[in-house]
Amino acid sequence: MANSLYGRDLLSLNDWSPEEVALLLQLAAQLKAGRERASLQGRVLGLLFRKASTRTRVSFAAAIAQCGGSVLDLMPTTMQVSRGEPIRDTARILSGYLDALAIRTFDQTEIEEFAEFADIPIINALTDLYHPCQILADLLTIREVFGQIEGLTLTYCGDGNNIVHSLLLGGALTGMNVRVATPTGFEPKPEIVERAKAIASSTRTGSQIDILSDPVAAAEGAQVLYTDVWASMGQEALAESRIPIFEPYQLNESLLARADAEAIVLHCLPAHRGEEITDEVMEGPRSRVWQQAENRLHAQKALLVSLMTDDG
Repeated sequence: MANSLYGRDLLSLNDWSPEEVALLLQLAAQLKAGRERASLQGRVLGLLFRKASTRTRVSFAAAIAQCGGSVLDLMPTTMQVSRGEPIRDTARILSGYLDALAIRTFDQTEIEEFAEFADIPIINALTDLYHPCQILADLLTIREVFGQIEGLTLTYCGDGNNIVHSLLLGGALTGMNVRVATPTGFEPKPEIVERAKAIASSTRTGSQIDILSDPVAAAEGAQVLYTDVWASMGQEALAESRIPIFEPYQLNESLLARADAEAIVLHCLPAHRGEEITDEVMEGPRSRVWQQAENRLHAQKALLVSLMTDDG
């Protein structure tokens, strides 16, 4: 059977079907367990990152290296894009040198323009709007812990940011209920919420999407509690002023007590311990944060194999 993801872009999880997400997660699990071998010998992945990165940069580099390929770290400040070369020109040129390009930037429209003019897969390694690669690793982690994703409930407490947008789409695609609790004025974008609801209603499972303001109600009975920093990259100047607004949304022992007895805790990292999550919870027995971080490698490996080989 042909690999439907070969040569495709990953700009958002909205680009993929439930079946395609399920197949990628299955491949990631098989690669992690050593039941599948993957070769990307001779393939070259470019990383064009305008934002700082630890997990995304290292996991992509390690993933392709472990499959026999190589990575080029394309520093924007040393390229002609920093001097005004049009994106469409850069995209065409890099298509002749690389087999795929992962971009980490601010504006979603930048990555969409790269995809329009490039002849190679373009991967969204994070924009202000989406972070699909992180959510693939999150879904893999949930699958490992519970043996399934469908029918579970994930509660996210905090800022309605790019992680939330991708969680909403990922949950809808996999049949997982997603509850998002944010302060008033910090909700996820309505059009993405509506898109997630539309996906959920069109699938066999029909997951429930809820946007709430009460973190305690949102956490009630959930199998997964998830949080992220209260001020994303580029919003550092707002961090101090946001603390009193977001304090009721902290992921702590009290909130965890409202969740399912077997609930796990996730955080996409880096974490501000003592702000959005307590040290006690992050280091506690329910935390799967380090498993989640490691799974960036395995999800990235499956992603590269799927996009760069026709038998992924």
